[in-house]
Amino acid sequence: MASPLTKLLGWLFGPPPRLRCARAVWRDGVRELERRTRGGRQESGAYLLGTDLPGGGQRILEFIFYDDIDPRALETGEVTIRQTALPKLWELCRGRGYGVVADVHVHPGSCRQSGSDMANPVMPRAGHIAMILPDFAKGAPKPGGIGIYEFLGGGRWADHSSAGRRFVKLEGA
Repeated sequence: MASPLTKLLGWLFGPPPRLRCARAVWRDGVRELERRTRGGRQESGAYLLGTDLPGGGQRILEFIFYDDIDPRALETGEVTIRQTALPKLWELCRGRGYGVVADVHVHPGSCRQSGSDMANPVMPRAGHIAMILPDFAKGAPKPGGIGIYEFLGGGRWADHSSAGRRFVKLEGA
């Protein structure tokens, strides 16, 4: 149950961010996504691993790149992850004590979801967050300039892109 102070702060400032990430973790992960596009010739992506926060929301602690889990994930130029590769991801999560808190991938142009993105969520469970970085992650895009989508189940999605930094907060230096 929320304390009166928590309720007041929520009323004054809105809900706390759903995701938090150290700036250095974000910066390094996004740079690596850009590098893996091979000069803007293919999409790349990553699972974002982390933990639940006591006051709600989740903290992103690590990027696990799709092609590290499934070496064939980027073969076609678009991201395609085979289900047979997921046991490796679950093993990494168990070993680190983390869970998958979101995923991120890059697009060649805008950060809007494609029909394929909507029809094939990386984690098809309600509440999962999928982020899309525009222009093959060139220029190190940050929340406020990226697509942020929540899978609601049943093929439905909520678009949180306009919430930007209120939804995904980068912290620290």
